[in-house]
Amino acid sequence: MPFNEEKLYRKLAWRLLPPLYLIYILAYLDRMNVGFAQLQMKESLQFSDAVYGLGAGIFFIGYTLFEIPSNLILDKVGAKIWLTRIMITWGLVSSSMVFIETPRDFYILRFFLGVAEAGSFPGLILYFSYWFPAGVRAKYGALLITATAASGLIGAPLAGFMLGMDGFLGWRGWQWLFLVEGIPSILFGMVLYFWLTDRPAHASWLNDEEKDWLERTLSDEPKVLTQHHAADLKQVLGNAGVWKLALLYFVVVINYYSISLWLPQLIQHWSGLDNVHTAFLTALPYFVTVIVMVIVGAHSDKMAERRWHIAVCAWISASAFAVSPYLESPVLALLAITIAAAGIWSILAPFWTLPHILLKEGQAKASGLALINSIGNLGGFAGPYIVAWLKTSTGDFKVALPLLASILAVGVLIVFTVNDGYDRSK
Repeated sequence: MPFNEEKLYRKLAWRLLPPLYLIYILAYLDRMNVGFAQLQMKESLQFSDAVYGLGAGIFFIGYTLFEIPSNLILDKVGAKIWLTRIMITWGLVSSSMVFIETPRDFYILRFFLGVAEAGSFPGLILYFSYWFPAGVRAKYGALLITATAASGLIGAPLAGFMLGMDGFLGWRGWQWLFLVEGIPSILFGMVLYFWLTDRPAHASWLNDEEKDWLERTLSDEPKVLTQHHAADLKQVLGNAGVWKLALLYFVVVINYYSISLWLPQLIQHWSGLDNVHTAFLTALPYFVTVIVMVIVGAHSDKMAERRWHIAVCAWISASAFAVSPYLESPVLALLAITIAAAGIWSILAPFWTLPHILLKEGQAKASGLALINSIGNLGGFAGPYIVAWLKTSTGDFKVALPLLASILAVGVLIVFTVNDGYDRSK
């Protein structure tokens, strides 16, 4: 009887995706809730757009500095221990943001939130590569990465409800937002250790045939995909392909976080709604994004193609992002920003299949994924800060958004210089 790959993939998905999905959702809730909190926090604490932009972006400085060490530790000690540590510490820091009183408090806690969360995303991608072969990574990876958009879908109405609690027990709504979204990370972190299995060889829920097939398939991938792997940290740092992917991800992330961290304020600016209704309306772009991400990821796997999927999504996103501040109709502006969000998010699953082609298992893959993510996430500092600076200088978003969109439209051309692992000579 032939081996049933699809049955194994379904088993892996049902066992592994739920805990990874919850990690991802909670990470993005705690990372991005500041975008909703600022609707109220800026007025409450007298923070300017510049203070908010710097505080929102400084998270990525701490995140970048500790990214590679964190992922190397995860590869050494295992995902169970290290992801548990990451979740509990970021939950503690996120909850502590209820005590912010000054810009300095804001900067320090956002920085240490980045330190605490460092290694979470590349750790998930590394862990994911231990279980899912290359041919299905975009499809199942898209299901996992939809958690970033799903966190917005969940977080937007939750933020609306929390902001509506303003004054309850003497706390402001933004304080309730940080507390209520930080505590679940601490609690789930305590559960996570008992849920995850580090490697297929340790999975009591797989039979011997499934373990053997999975380990053989994953170990054979480097021979099939390419002969030019980086094998250790030194080779990773000298690998041009890794640096190209890092630069490409930087270009994507500038726009990704500019959209997500400023989305509530953009929607409020266009709609004129109050803080609570703005938060609820922000769920709409995330709802559309979840659907589009799954479609793009599955189509990328079906066509065995990555580069054009990344480029087309980037160009669509950039076009919509660039025109959005010039649309006088709030409905059209919301439609444009929804298309921009769906496009930029849909890049992620095809993109994160590419590093595995260049990197061998072990230290190289752990450090390479962390390097790409850490350099890319500097865009999470640059993008929101550029938006804040230009908005403060000009009074609106009409210069900032087209500028960032043009960087994406041109920068995505880097993808055509990167090996995607498919032989086009046949």
